Amino acid sequence: MQQTMRAAWFGFEKHWTWYRRNWRATAVSSFLTPVLFLLAIGIGFGSQVQSTELLGGVPFLQYITPGVIVVTALQGAAFESTYAIMSAFVWQKTYVAMVATPITPAQVFFGQVLWVGAQLFARSVVFLGIAAVLGAVTGPADLLSIPAATLAGLAFSCPLIAYSATLDKPDGFTTIFRFVLIPMSLFTGAYFPVSQLPDWFLPLVWITPAWHGIELARGAAFGTLGLLPALGHVAYLVALTAVGIAFAVRFYHRRLAV
Repeated sequence: MQQTMRAAWFGFEKHWTWYRRNWRATAVSSFLTPVLFLLAIGIGFGSQVQSTELLGGVPFLQYITPGVIVVTALQGAAFESTYAIMSAFVWQKTYVAMVATPITPAQVFFGQVLWVGAQLFARSVVFLGIAAVLGAVTGPADLLSIPAATLAGLAFSCPLIAYSATLDKPDGFTTIFRFVLIPMSLFTGAYFPVSQLPDWFLPLVWITPAWHGIELARGAAFGTLGLLPALGHVAYLVALTAVGIAFAVRFYHRRLAV
């Protein structure tokens, strides 16, 4: 285990070395776009929305902030788990170069997951800091949105990395973004309570990592989350992550083992 973690850390360092030199290329999509979205929806559109008991009695801007943090993490996870993975396998072949060293395919994957998790955590921290400046947080409990968003992002990222590891062309990514990511971002409670959706649609909401992450983040921020529901949400997200890891390790080994 210690050897695996050390090798995964080497993979993380590879990503960090690239990022610290090229971070400007992703600054807009990673940090600026979510903040502009919060300004447009939370302050612009939110100025026309009256606070009600359904929104927990808080301004619309504060209501959506925990959910937007989670949704932003999932959107970041989607990009880090699709084209970046295919590039490493097919285009730049960095994974091929890595397994030419003593690093195993599984260790390559764990290094990738470590990097994705660090990215999600950092983006959530920056986003929450800017939201606090805008008056979009209710108090210190909003800090719990950061681990909730990170866990939800990993629960989406790991299965998606496993899927990406099976592809040779990026054609399937369009379907993921259009029919999974966008609906999951819009209809899982980030911008309005899911109780407003039709009953037949709710089971589709409940199976998404976004809904579980949003329930964790918002419930913690507003103090409405009980212990058992919290454990249930965490357990579901951990289970999704574990399943994704199991499949990803298998597919990485199948594709990279010589």
